[in-house]
Amino acid sequence: MKLTPGKLKGLKAVSTPKGVIGAAAMDQRGSLKKALGQHATDAGLEEFKSLVTEVLTPHASAILLDPEWGLPASKRRAKNAGLLLAYEKTGYDKTGPGRLPDLLDHWSVRRLKEAGANCIKILLYYTPFDPKEINDQKHAWVERIGDECRANDVPFFLEFVGYEEGLDEKGFDYAKKKPQIVKASMAEFTKDRYGVDVMKVEVPVNMKFVEGAKTYAGPTAYSKKEAMQHFCDAAAVATKPFIYLSAGVSNAEFTESLELAAEAGVKFNGVLCGRATWKDGIPLFAKDGAPAFRKWLEDQGVKNINNVNERLKGATSWFPIYEVEPALVGAGR
Repeated sequence: MKLTPGKLKGLKAVSTPKGVIGAAAMDQRGSLKKALGQHATDAGLEEFKSLVTEVLTPHASAILLDPEWGLPASKRRAKNAGLLLAYEKTGYDKTGPGRLPDLLDHWSVRRLKEAGANCIKILLYYTPFDPKEINDQKHAWVERIGDECRANDVPFFLEFVGYEEGLDEKGFDYAKKKPQIVKASMAEFTKDRYGVDVMKVEVPVNMKFVEGAKTYAGPTAYSKKEAMQHFCDAAAVATKPFIYLSAGVSNAEFTESLELAAEAGVKFNGVLCGRATWKDGIPLFAKDGAPAFRKWLEDQGVKNINNVNERLKGATSWFPIYEVEPALVGAGR
C-alpha cells in the first residue's frame, strides 16, 4: 500500500521521525464540560485546552483538538507537534437505538484542513453485535467520510469505541465480551472501502480484570496469557496502522496495557492519549484556576506523558505498512 502525497505529508506531520505516533488528545467536549462544572464557559474550555496543548506538546508528536473550542489552543502547540482535528459532534444521538453519530454542522474536511489540520479524526461508537440496519448506517457514514478525506488528500483516523446496550462498559460482564468486540471492529474498518489510514483502537482487554496485573481489581476475566493472546488476535486482523487510545483510564493502567502489548509482540504504531495524562488536574483548574493547573501540568502532566512515551519504545513504525523508505522521510519531517 502506498499513500498519496497529501496523506503521506499529513501522517508524517503527526509522527516522530521514526514513524511512531505519540499524540496527545484534548478534543473532549461533553465529558470535559461536566467535569469543569461552572468553569465550562467558552473561555474556560479554550483556556483549559490551551494550557494542556502548550505544556504537553513539547513532549508529543501531535495534538488532537476539536474545532469548537480547540482552535486557539492549536496556535499554542510546540513547533514539533502536528495537528489532528475532530470532525464529529460530541456524544451520540440519544433519541433512538445504536448510538448513531453526527458531524459538526459548520465544518467539512476541506474547512478543517484550511484551519490547519494535518489529519482528520472521527469517533464512532460501534459493536459488531448491533442489528444489521444500525451497522449498515454506520458503515455508509464512515465510507462517506473516507471519500471526503480522499478527495481532500488528507489522512483519516477512525476511532471506534465499543459498547453493549444494558452493560457497563467498565464492568466485568462487558470485559468478557470486549476482546471480541475490539477484534471484529478492527477487522471491519481495516477494509480499503472505508479509506481509513490509521485506526485508533481500544486496548482489547480491561486491565482491572487481568489476573496478576498491577492494576488488577478482580474478579478475573482473563489470565495474563489469555490477555496477551487477545492483544495478538486483535492485531492480527489489521492491515492498516493502529494506535491505542487511553479511554479515560488512569496513567498507571494505560501504561501497563502498553507494556503488555509490547510483551505480547504486538506491532502497534503508537498512541493517541488524552485523559490518562491530564484528567487528574481538572479539580485543580476548577478550584484554584489556570496558574495552579499549569503548575500541575508542568510537573505531573509532563511525568504522565513521559510515562506513556517511555512505553512507546515497544511501538513500531508505520513506514513499512505504507512502503515508506525512512531515508525519504527526513529527520525534520
